[in-house]
Amino acid sequence: MTTPTQPDPKREIWFLTGSQGLYGEDTLRQVAHQSQRTAERLDAAAEIALPIVWKPVLTDAESIRRVCQEASATDDCAGVIIWMHTFSPAKMWIAGLSALDRPVLHLHTQYNLSLPWTSIDMEFMNLNQAAHGDREFAHIESRLGVVRKIVAGHATEPRVVNRVASWSRAAAGAHAARTLRLARFGDNMRDVAVTEGDKVEAQLRFGFSVNTYGVNDLVAAVDAVEDKTITELAAVYVDEYDIHPALRPDGIRHDSLRYAARLELGLRAFLGEGGFTAFTTNFEDLGGLRQLPGIAVQRLMADGYGFGGEGDWKTSALLRTMKVMGAGLPGGTSFMEDYTYHLGPGEPRILGAHMLEVCPSIAADRPSCEIHPLSIGGREDPVRLVFDAAPGPAVVVGLSDLGDRFRLTANTVEVVPAPQPLRRLPVARAVWKPYPSLAESAESWLLAGAPHHTVLSSAVGVDTLTDFAAMTGVELLTIDENTTTEQFTKEIRWNAAYHRLSQAL
Repeated sequence: MTTPTQPDPKREIWFLTGSQGLYGEDTLRQVAHQSQRTAERLDAAAEIALPIVWKPVLTDAESIRRVCQEASATDDCAGVIIWMHTFSPAKMWIAGLSALDRPVLHLHTQYNLSLPWTSIDMEFMNLNQAAHGDREFAHIESRLGVVRKIVAGHATEPRVVNRVASWSRAAAGAHAARTLRLARFGDNMRDVAVTEGDKVEAQLRFGFSVNTYGVNDLVAAVDAVEDKTITELAAVYVDEYDIHPALRPDGIRHDSLRYAARLELGLRAFLGEGGFTAFTTNFEDLGGLRQLPGIAVQRLMADGYGFGGEGDWKTSALLRTMKVMGAGLPGGTSFMEDYTYHLGPGEPRILGAHMLEVCPSIAADRPSCEIHPLSIGGREDPVRLVFDAAPGPAVVVGLSDLGDRFRLTANTVEVVPAPQPLRRLPVARAVWKPYPSLAESAESWLLAGAPHHTVLSSAVGVDTLTDFAAMTGVELLTIDENTTTEQFTKEIRWNAAYHRLSQAL
């Protein structure tokens, strides 16, 4: 059973090195050796998500154009790191950069960490010229309007490695978004504004395709599941979770657990057959389903699928993208919703949850598998996993469609334990302190027009989201410990002016 948990191992970052033919073969051999060693240093860093693949040194306009076209044409290349080891006249790069449609990281580095002060001569200077070779290259990048991340420093420095790693994860997410297929089972919740949006513009901007299927298309897949596989999956539930006695094989509600397993298997079959890595459901449109999918959705999210409740395809796609960005990192990433506030006494907090669908990747402890009534949807009581989120730093992110552009809004938070046990709240939940405070966070979030459905991640940080926003040309507003409502209001106004002026006529 294949799942989209990890980034596709075929995705890789190409390492391009610029030079020119004037230096002679001996110098170019040294350039090739040193650039290859630099690429190998980065590739060996465990923090960097994707393989770094070295390409032969580029010394003329034709070879540059050809490799940039190859990078844009192959599905394997998620982005390129470019370094001018020596002076590479930048007019040679115009055709190549114009053809390149992959994220760019301009690495401003050199092979040697320290200068050999007592022995340095012009031969050494001619070999190690990135200090002005990269300036020549950066000029043409700016002239062409190339969106790129610039990282300066030696390839062994932790700061450099961490900044390259952050960018590589954003590149993996952007690459996943370009090929993401999302299945909506039914439409979105009636009369809700924020879950609407322009699916064509989303495909133009991010690359992902969003298509709707009748819920009974899913029902057919659910009904086709064999009893043997249901029994096997129900046994997995019993083994992996603390099962409520009524759901156990000898319990009075075991049939409900079996139907929950049937739902999961049917969903997996439908999504796998269609190549979908994200999906939505809607409690208002359940067709022939007996339950609103609960544990099925939670376990699919844990395996890396994107999900959005009430037909929220934007949050579903964002969740899938962030799952790819955070693959292999400690922490988790989940569909989430700000539900209610604790305004006092003591420090204000937010209680986040959803009806059923919170991913167990953020759980503090082994989840319990329970069954409880659901007051909306008009179906049988759904089976779900119940747990508290693990404490620690995290970010809450929302994607909204403003009509003329998409906007990402991110709020840094600290997930904290609930001050008292939530014994009568039978859903998975997270409690957090938003920065800079609940009041300023909420005021800023509302000023941004950000959504009520979000992605909560303790794996993906703001740096990676910043890189992703730059790669996709999407606005990002960040609410953190330095935010004030007054300054945030100005930022929104400045951004509005910029995005409207930058749009093509």
